[in-house]
Amino acid sequence: MNVELRHLRYFIAVAEELHFGRAALRLNISQPPLSQQIQQLEQEIGAQLFTRTNRSVQITAAGQQFLQDARGILLQVEQAASRAARLHNGQEGELRIGFTSSAPFTGLVSDALYHFRQRWPAVHIQMQEINTRQQLAPLHEGRLDLGVMRNTPLPSDLQHQLLLREPLCAVVHWAHPLADAEAISIQALANEPFVFFDPLGGTALYGEILALLHRYQIKPFITQEVGEAMTILGLVATGLGVSILPASFRRARLADVVWLPLHEADALSEVWLVWSATREPSAQMANMMKLLQRNAET
Repeated sequence: MNVELRHLRYFIAVAEELHFGRAALRLNISQPPLSQQIQQLEQEIGAQLFTRTNRSVQITAAGQQFLQDARGILLQVEQAASRAARLHNGQEGELRIGFTSSAPFTGLVSDALYHFRQRWPAVHIQMQEINTRQQLAPLHEGRLDLGVMRNTPLPSDLQHQLLLREPLCAVVHWAHPLADAEAISIQALANEPFVFFDPLGGTALYGEILALLHRYQIKPFITQEVGEAMTILGLVATGLGVSILPASFRRARLADVVWLPLHEADALSEVWLVWSATREPSAQMANMMKLLQRNAET
């Protein structure tokens, strides 16, 4: 059967006008070709759709059913085309983002997510909290579209952009002798018990902060090893030790914890936006990347 969409449009026009001349004007074609197209349509489907006299055109019972179905088919085609266009333009679809536990605490990331949701509410954002090292394989395999992570060595098929550099701060209990200082040197922590990351946890902050301490010949006395920064803060709040964390975690606002800036200029941590270098970014990815990059520049 060779029924095309134009046949459906011609048929619907005649069915609604019940007049070949008016239908032809509506379709901006001449009447004889329209009559021929309707006859061909009837031959293709094997049913009479109209009864015709010199004075009138009436739709048959088969024509009534075909009219209902034809309208549904054209509506489905229009909806499919609209969905495809919206998906192509990034107005619908899915965006899968991996993020470290600190990412929601950075205003740059949280603001970008908020504005993306306001502008493209039909895009489903799937956020997956995993540490920096654990994001690399899903990004490589295409199971994640974007990664927000701390700086770390990347395989050649992943590329990155710096989103922000933020200071690292000492974190102490409110009753600690250092708590009243406006800022301290990292050397002041040399003999303090540390609450720190588990080396097997996979967070890039472990190596980053440890490297900072080693640059100043400090071998930390680690008494507690945990997997997450929020757990570190919780243990510092109980007085079990001190730690060093990115300043963005201040937004957690734990009452028993005091944040102390460090004098050292290299006490910094970088947050990266990472994506595959071998895949063309989707429109959804491009829109999010623009928001993050715009925030990074302001």
